[in-house]
Amino acid sequence: MYDTISILAGLAKKSDKKIVLLVMDGLGGLPYKGKTALEAASTRNLDKLASKNECGLLDPVFPGITPGSGPAHLALFGYDPVKYQIGRGILEALGVGVEVNKGDLAARGNFCIVEKGIVKDRRAGRIPTEVNKKIIKHLNKEISEIEGVKVSFTSGKEHRFVVRLRGGNICGEVTDTDPQKVGEKILKSVPTSDSEPAKKTAGIINKLTEEIQKALEGFGEKPNAAVLRGISTYPDLPQFQEIYKLKAKSIADYPMYRGLTQLIGMDVDRTPTSVEEEFAVFKKSYKDYDYFYIHIKKVDSYGEDGNFEEKVKKIEETDSYIPEIMELSPDVLAVTGDHSTPATYKAHSWHPVPLLIVSKWARISGVSGFSERECCKGSIGRIPSLYLTSLLLAHAERLDKFGA
Repeated sequence: MYDTISILAGLAKKSDKKIVLLVMDGLGGLPYKGKTALEAASTRNLDKLASKNECGLLDPVFPGITPGSGPAHLALFGYDPVKYQIGRGILEALGVGVEVNKGDLAARGNFCIVEKGIVKDRRAGRIPTEVNKKIIKHLNKEISEIEGVKVSFTSGKEHRFVVRLRGGNICGEVTDTDPQKVGEKILKSVPTSDSEPAKKTAGIINKLTEEIQKALEGFGEKPNAAVLRGISTYPDLPQFQEIYKLKAKSIADYPMYRGLTQLIGMDVDRTPTSVEEEFAVFKKSYKDYDYFYIHIKKVDSYGEDGNFEEKVKKIEETDSYIPEIMELSPDVLAVTGDHSTPATYKAHSWHPVPLLIVSKWARISGVSGFSERECCKGSIGRIPSLYLTSLLLAHAERLDKFGA
C-alpha cells in the first residue's frame, strides 16, 4: 500500500476551516431483540444530520480484523495501523502523565481476580478509582526494584494502572501476560527475539507478576493479581500537526487516548472527567484550534460489559450534545467509532463502524437515520478508516490537487 502520510503531507495546506471528529468508542454493534444499540437509541440530532449529509462504513484495519483501540485510532488519524504499531503500555503511560524516556519500558495493567490460578474477572469488577489508588500506593511501597531494574506503578481509572521499568538492559520484545479472557491462567511472558535484553525482560515481567500477587495477598481489597499487556518502549512517529498543517486539540477523559494523541503531537487537555466536561472544554477552546478530536469512552465500556441498555443511554447522551457542536458551525463534522463493541459479543469485533460526515460539500446519502443499517446505504460506501482524515481535509478544502 502507498504511504498515505507522505502523500497528504505534500498536499495539505493551511486554512481557516475547522474540523471536528467525534468518536464514540466501540460504537458499532449487533442486533439485540432486532436492533443494535445505535438503532435502539433515540438519536434525533444525529438522524437529522445523517438524512441531509453523507454516510458510510469504516473498516478499522481491513475486513475481518478485530482491532485494538490503539491501531483503530491511528487509522482514524491517517496512520497506517499495520505500519505504525504501538504498544498499549506507552499510550497508557503518557495518558496518565508518566514520564517515559527512551529506553524505559511501560505496560498497561489490569487488576484482576484469580481463583486457583485461573482468571475469573479481568477487571476485578471495575473497582473504584479510589481503591485503585490505595492498591498502587501499597505496590510502590512493596516493589521498587527487580534485578537492578527500577519499578514504579501509577493509577489509571477503575481497574487500570501503568507500570514503568527503568534501567538495565531491557527491551519491548516480549509477550503479554494477559490471556485476554476469563477461564485461563495468567500467561508467562516470553521473549519474541533471541536477544539477551528480550530474555532478561521476559524474566523480569514474570518475576514482577509473582511479586504483585504476593503483595496483594491479604491486603484486603478485591483484586488479588494483575495482568500486563502492551509492553512497549517509546516510538518515533510523524507528527499530526506537521503532516496536515492543523492545530489540533485532543479532548478525552481516558488515559490511553490522551497518550496516543500526545504521541502524535496533538495538544492534549487532561481536565475532563465526563462527557459534559469534554464538551465544555471543546466550546471554550473552539476559537484557538483547527481540528478537534472528542472521545466518548463509555459506549465501549458498556459494550464490553454486555450492558446493552447503558450503551444505548450513553449514545443518547452523546447525541444530546450535537446541537452544541453545530451551534459553532464547524466546516466539517465527522461522527464515528474507532471499532465495534457489540454488547452481545462483550468484546471488540471485526464489524465495520458507521460513519457520518457533515459538510456543505457532502453528497446527500438519502438515509433515514444514523445507524449501521442505514450507513450501509450511504454514498461513502465501505472504506478503510485510514482514508477518513483525507476525506475530512478534502471537505475542509485543506488539500491541493494531486498531480498536474
